[in-house]
Amino acid sequence: MKRPAHPRLLPLAVATLLALGLAGCGRDDVKVYHVDTNEVVAVPVPTAAPAAMPATMPDGLPVPDNSGQPKLKYTLPDGWKEKPLTQLRVASFEISDNSKTADVSVIPLGGMAGGDAANVNRWRGQVGLATQTEDELKKLAEPVTAAGQPADLYDIAGTSPGSGDAERIIGAILHGDDTVWYFKMSGDAALVEKQKPAFIAFLKSVEFQKLAAPSTLDMSQLPASHPAIPGLDAGGPTEPAVAADDKPTWTVPADWKAGELAQFLVAKFLIQGSGTAAAAVNVSQLNGDGGGLLPNINRWRGQLSQTPLTEADIAKLTTIDISGVQATVADITGTDARTGQPTRLIGVVLPLAGQTWFYKLMGDPAVVAQQKDALIQFVQSAKYPAAK
Repeated sequence: MKRPAHPRLLPLAVATLLALGLAGCGRDDVKVYHVDTNEVVAVPVPTAAPAAMPATMPDGLPVPDNSGQPKLKYTLPDGWKEKPLTQLRVASFEISDNSKTADVSVIPLGGMAGGDAANVNRWRGQVGLATQTEDELKKLAEPVTAAGQPADLYDIAGTSPGSGDAERIIGAILHGDDTVWYFKMSGDAALVEKQKPAFIAFLKSVEFQKLAAPSTLDMSQLPASHPAIPGLDAGGPTEPAVAADDKPTWTVPADWKAGELAQFLVAKFLIQGSGTAAAAVNVSQLNGDGGGLLPNINRWRGQLSQTPLTEADIAKLTTIDISGVQATVADITGTDARTGQPTRLIGVVLPLAGQTWFYKLMGDPAVVAQQKDALIQFVQSAKYPAAK
């Protein structure tokens, strides 16, 4: 029987806060945000950071109103019991067998989620194993299906650094549009191994309901000293996407087909090239500076496995005039961190009337090359509500 969970899906901006907005960490090349012992988001950064990081979400962070967000559906395996959600989990379960226990969590993170290798190595560290290279980890990944999409599963056995007991972690990573989903089962080694078939069946049963319009997150409750959160204005309520009646109008190329919207997208278009080659155009909007030009372009570069740029590098990027405003164009070629395939991304960042618009063309390099001029013309054709 399929049962709806009652998730509290955190908006993209809050997930980005974990990766970009907070100061502090405790390793030479990784920022680590501790929510509890098992929920740590590791984000590679180019420089070292301070040594302390709070063990909980910052004081004053409000619980988002996610009544308009999609719900997670699944078939609950026998013996799994739902338990209260934490600030990051959208589903949480406990498994007991005599005196042995295991924990199951589902966590979605938007923007920079830290990269698969960083998070798998974090799991390895939790059972006393050494880190491995990205190439070594790829060989350990088992292909599975989660929510009807391909995902990577990692089966990691070791011992608890604290107790010395045999422990096991089975984790699956699913990449969606600007969101990474982490499914994780951890606990007594024998129990986790026994529950592996049930965990895989659970992954297959997961469904994401069609997304409703994103809700408003009121960040005015944050303390005045709290670091700025990308895309959010701590001085009052902000909406990560525009209402349907306030969308711009564009001249859409004939070969672009409207796609189903994912979280925080204002518009989406699919482009089919020859054979299986394809690309997609995503349009999103955030209030204010959207978190800053540099972090957003570096987020795109991370999606293509490229190193971050500096402020000096950003100043050298191409700009184009749109509605009398200079928009920045990023043209990035690399390897898609999700698929391992050669990929090209052309992104346009447009600050306009107190908002920032993000246009992203990404996919097969040949298709993107063919569609670059069409993207620029599409962006320039936009008529925004305030300018009509």
